[in-house]
Amino acid sequence: MKVMKFGGTSVGKPERMFQVRDLISRDNEPTIVVLSALSGTTNALVAIGDAMSSGNKTKAEELIDHLHAHYKTFLAELLKSDRIRSKALGIIQEHFDFLRIILRISFNDALNKDILAQGELMSTKMFSCYLEELGQSHVLLPALDFMSIDANDEPQVADIRLKLNKLLEQHKGVQTFITQGYICRNAKGEVDNLKRGGSDYSASLIAAAINASVCEIWTDIDGMHNNDPRVVAVTRPVEHLSFDEAAELAYFGAKILHPASIWPAQQFKIPVKLLNTMQPEAKGTVILEHADSDGVKAVAAKDGIVMVKIKSSRMLLAYGFLRKIFEVFEKYRTPIDMITTSEVAVSVTIDSITHLDAISKELAPLGELEIISNQTIIAVVGNRLTHEGGLLQKLFTSLADLQVNMVSYGGSLHNISILVPTEHKNAALKSLNKGIFGLD
Repeated sequence: MKVMKFGGTSVGKPERMFQVRDLISRDNEPTIVVLSALSGTTNALVAIGDAMSSGNKTKAEELIDHLHAHYKTFLAELLKSDRIRSKALGIIQEHFDFLRIILRISFNDALNKDILAQGELMSTKMFSCYLEELGQSHVLLPALDFMSIDANDEPQVADIRLKLNKLLEQHKGVQTFITQGYICRNAKGEVDNLKRGGSDYSASLIAAAINASVCEIWTDIDGMHNNDPRVVAVTRPVEHLSFDEAAELAYFGAKILHPASIWPAQQFKIPVKLLNTMQPEAKGTVILEHADSDGVKAVAAKDGIVMVKIKSSRMLLAYGFLRKIFEVFEKYRTPIDMITTSEVAVSVTIDSITHLDAISKELAPLGELEIISNQTIIAVVGNRLTHEGGLLQKLFTSLADLQVNMVSYGGSLHNISILVPTEHKNAALKSLNKGIFGLD
C-alpha cells in the first residue's frame, strides 16, 4: 500500500481534481490519498478566525459568504450529476452552517482550530463525491478517527498505527482510501492540527503507520531544486536526496517539503517522492536512506531570523555559562538554529520572536545583549561536505562582496549555514548558484 498526498494547488481547481483522480488510478496498488484544503481556503479560514477574535462578526460573516460562494461555483464545475451535486452542496452547506453558528459563540483557541479544520474536511468530502459520481469504489477515512497528538503537540505514533490499521482491517479489498491532511485530535480529544504544512506530516505519519511502499508528495513543483526558482533564474532539479539532506533543506527553507515530514518516513525507511501534479511524468525527487553521491546538492534560505549576541568577558569562561543561556531558550520553548562562540561572546539565531522580550530580560544579567533582526540563514546542503576539498573557498569567494554575520561549519556532515542580512539574501543565492553550481 502506498500513500499519495496532494497539496492545495493540486486540488485547488476542478480540473486539478480530475488530474488527481487519474493519478491515483494509474496502478492497482492500494492507496491512501491525503488531501489538503483547496488552495486559498486555509488563508480564508485564518482571516475568518482573526475577524471573530477581534469581535468583527460582520466582517467574519462577509468572509464566510464569499468562501461559500466560491465552493458552490467549484462544485458546479466539478460535478455533472444533479443528484451527486445536490448531495455535495448539502454537505458543504453543513460546514458553512457550522461557521455561521459559531459567529454567535464566544471565540477561543479551541474554536479557532475547529474553524481551521473545515478546509480539509470539505476538500475530502467533495473529492469523495466526485469519485462516487464516477462510480469508483473508495472509502473516506476521517483523520480525526486516528490522527492524534499528545500534550506536547507530538504525534502519538503508536496510537496512530493501531487505530489506522484497525480501520483498514474493516475495509479489506478496498483499493482507494481518502483522508484529510493537517487535522488531528489533541490530548484532550479536541480538534487540533499539525500546524502549517502539516499535510506533508500527515502523509509521512500515515506511511509510517502502515509501512507503506512509498510516500508520494504531489505539489505544483517538479521536485526539489538546487536553488530557489523564485529568486534564481536558472535552477536544476535534484533527483536524489538522503533523508538527512532533505531534512536540512526542508528545515532551512525549501518550501516544497514540511520540515517535520521527513522524520516518520525516515524512521521506517520509507521512500519519499516529491512529484509534480501538472507534470506527472517528470522524475521529481526521490528521498532515500542513503545519499547517492557526495558534495553540494542544493542551497536554501530561511527568512525571519533573529541573531542574539551575548558578550561577557567576565562570565563566558565560567563553568555553566552556556548552560544558563540554553536554559533560557528551553524555558520559552524557542529553538536555536545556529550558534557560534568566541572567547568573550556567544551568538545564537532563533526564528521565533514570540518570547523574545522575556528571553532578553532573562539573558540581560548574563552580559551585554545585542539583538539583530531581519536576518536570513543560507543553508548549503549535501553529503559529507566537510570532506569536499575547496568548498569553503568557493563559498567565501562567492560571498566576498556581501556581509556575512555568522558561519556554522562542522556541526553536520550535511550542512554549512551562513547568516546574512535579509536584504542580501537574493544576491547571496545568485552568487552561490554561479560559484557552486556554475549556473547563471
